[in-house]
Amino acid sequence: MSISATSAATSAAAPAAPAPKIRVGSQEFKRSNRAMFFGGFTTFALLYCVQPLMPLLSHEFALTAAQSSMVLSVSTGALAVSLLASSAISERLGRKPLMVAAMAVAAIMTLLCAFAHSYPQLLVMRGLLGIVLGGMPAIAMAYLGEEIEPESLGLSMGLYISGSAFGGMAGRVITSVLSDHFSWRLALAAVGAAGVAAAFEFWRSLPPSRHFAPSHGGWRALPAGFRQHLSDDGLPWLFALAFLLMGAFVSLYNYIAYRLLGGPFSLSQSVVGAVSFFYLLGIYSSVWAGRLADRYGRRNVLWMMALIMLSGLLLTLSNWLPLILIGVAVFTYGFFATHSVASSWVGRRATSNKALASALYLFFYYLGSSVVGSATGIMWGRAQWPGVVAVLSCSLVLALLVGLRLRKLAPLGQSER
Repeated sequence: MSISATSAATSAAAPAAPAPKIRVGSQEFKRSNRAMFFGGFTTFALLYCVQPLMPLLSHEFALTAAQSSMVLSVSTGALAVSLLASSAISERLGRKPLMVAAMAVAAIMTLLCAFAHSYPQLLVMRGLLGIVLGGMPAIAMAYLGEEIEPESLGLSMGLYISGSAFGGMAGRVITSVLSDHFSWRLALAAVGAAGVAAAFEFWRSLPPSRHFAPSHGGWRALPAGFRQHLSDDGLPWLFALAFLLMGAFVSLYNYIAYRLLGGPFSLSQSVVGAVSFFYLLGIYSSVWAGRLADRYGRRNVLWMMALIMLSGLLLTLSNWLPLILIGVAVFTYGFFATHSVASSWVGRRATSNKALASALYLFFYYLGSSVVGSATGIMWGRAQWPGVVAVLSCSLVLALLVGLRLRKLAPLGQSER
């Protein structure tokens, strides 16, 4: 056999080079970021659109603030559990199909919520929404960790979080304005319709996975994955941080509406809903924090973002409305910055089974939303806003201590700094 023939045979037998990861500035980078923006938008819009409706539900169904908060807590609690199952399913079926299905079905469930005849029926449908929506958040984080080059992961994760911020704002504003002029049912129907459109754009824009390798371990691989991630020196602290930060964030927005609707402010439903425009700050802060983390390292900026949140929370103790609003704005800015840094750190810290690592992070994230969000309602009933701030201050002080603890964490490599 000739030398050229031998060379050709060797080349044919050699395995194909792995496809390059998506680089910043490419068309695929733009498409993936646009899709993930819509994915984050849909997740937060569908999940949190009921938050400004809590006072209306309290009035219509004769509920306490804590009981009314269940319309959100049942969804986030179901979502927390569903995330773990979704991560195992995605390891076999792939990332994109599961995310598209989750977004579309959750949007349809929101449309159905508009036709609920009783509060228990509404809670059942919101619980089902949480279950199906579990196929989106953790899988999105895993997709980005697999497909985006490490040097640009912070930026991409920040854009995904900024979509979450915009969706959270849009969902709240739409339901506040429409419920003020029409009804909460029409408001939920409008958000559901917007979710269907966003799901279509996500399906159209997102590039298919090129670095996903199906795993056949299934459910049997979950215990080993749990042990691996929970025995890591850093991941459990990031999971605890998710619980504390999201619990504080949801609680503030759960009960700030009760405070501003009542005396001495007595604002309208639409005006209170406009407070959600502060979510737009998250669009900037999440990208800003992601770039800072890529440049200076996550351990060096994470604790400062938690401190920003605590500063904003303490400002809301004032009885002067402008200072309260400034406090909410600072708090919101800090939350999305912190979440952007922490969530991208999980994607870098996990050396394998990234979907499960992301699912565990978001499990505690949404568990904090459900547990702290409802428990804080009890404090509202007993001590009003000062009681809420006291509970949330404890959560944020603990988060700050966790951030300082993570600052001393030894990196696994240069890409995880």
